[in-house]
Amino acid sequence: MADAFYTRDGDGYRASGLTRGPWDPDAQHAGPPSALLAREIEACEPRDGKQVVRITLEILRPVPLGRLVPSAKVVRPGRSVELIEASLSDGEQELMRARAWRIRIEPLVLPEGLPKEPPPPGPEQGEPGVFPVTGSEGYWTAMDYRFVRGGFDEVGPALGWLRMRVPLVAGEQPSPLVRVMAAADSGNGVSAILDWNEWLFINTDLSVHLHRLPEGEWVCLDAVTIPEPNGIGMADTKLWDERGAIGRAVQSLLVGRR
Repeated sequence: MADAFYTRDGDGYRASGLTRGPWDPDAQHAGPPSALLAREIEACEPRDGKQVVRITLEILRPVPLGRLVPSAKVVRPGRSVELIEASLSDGEQELMRARAWRIRIEPLVLPEGLPKEPPPPGPEQGEPGVFPVTGSEGYWTAMDYRFVRGGFDEVGPALGWLRMRVPLVAGEQPSPLVRVMAAADSGNGVSAILDWNEWLFINTDLSVHLHRLPEGEWVCLDAVTIPEPNGIGMADTKLWDERGAIGRAVQSLLVGRR
């Protein structure tokens, strides 16, 4: 098994087999390239005291296993809020596009007694998950799964913890934002309500809202997938770390027969 999702290659990054997704053996799972764009957004004119609070990604076409070139720029600067645009290409055409809001952090004393949900049972209380796609190397072998409720062998809503087994980029420690983006695209997978062998439910986008960055290596997905008989669906995922809620992820889905 490769030791990272990507290795540096000049001004770009070379994908390993660990980025491979479940729908096409020659295309990447959207999690690793989403995390790569998040990494580029974090590195774009970084400022202390600001946090990325939302990233919306448009998946323009399948991302091939090969060399990728990310880029990012601040398109709306500001002292309190700023908007960043990022792009991922194969050197010839754009594959994914992202827009992200970054907001200043300011310590506040909030009123006592505000509603707060307790975190779900931790990963140590979950059962290992076995991805339904076979193959020697892919996203499924690069991620550690622990299911507290549901699982790949059960249809319907699920609550599962995910952890990266390898770095996003070789020789580099993943940031909290990178960790959550690598996992968040799996909402439609962990909560699949249709048989993987008979159906496709491919996301065209991913929108992640974060009111707090995750702590630790594990990210929890409390997910539900909703298909409609018109061939459209949605995956709605609440995001947690072991301290509590951190945000939400939503995916629009193309649903169809294989």
